[in-house]
Amino acid sequence: MSIRTKVIILILGWLLFDQVVKILVKTNMSLGESIPVFGQWFILHFVENNGMAFGVSMGGVAGKIALTLFRLIAVAALSYFIHTMIRKGAPTGFILALALITAGAAGNIIDSAFYGMIFNESGFSNGMVTNSGIAEMFPKEGGYAPFLQGKVVDMLYFPIIRGTWPEWSPINAGESFEFFRPIFNLADTAITCGVFWVLIFQRKALREI
Repeated sequence: MSIRTKVIILILGWLLFDQVVKILVKTNMSLGESIPVFGQWFILHFVENNGMAFGVSMGGVAGKIALTLFRLIAVAALSYFIHTMIRKGAPTGFILALALITAGAAGNIIDSAFYGMIFNESGFSNGMVTNSGIAEMFPKEGGYAPFLQGKVVDMLYFPIIRGTWPEWSPINAGESFEFFRPIFNLADTAITCGVFWVLIFQRKALREI
């Protein structure tokens, strides 16, 4: 199997995985609903955000559109860069890491560009398991937002450590803390894993660019 074929399979396969999970969450869970997967260490917790990785948002319609357009440019640039690296015979691990980053960026583009058009608005459940507020795909009344203004679906939550700051602590004394707090999705995971793979295992290839 050629490296080009591996890249295509990885990108399309991860995109499919990411979108299937997001659609299942969007059409079966209300905003704020939680489903424990592995005790209290791994929870499916449905939230939406206006765009960046790990729940970080950009304000306003202009910021939302700018972020989506930036992602489109980044995916186009990464795709061209992957093509160039294949022609130069770059290491397979380096190229596949770039493909993983590309797949992640493209996954969140799909949410931002199209989810507002194909889903109605999700409602809140206040953390309770309920059928109210669950979004419908391709509703008769139309979607909740125009092109490029959809919200990104996040659901992976790993509150591995929960506790309280000691009273003698110079910061946040007596307040609760939690690690790991961000809620993210499979597209974010692809980007993070791809970046770390390059920085840890492909530094030589990075220096030779």
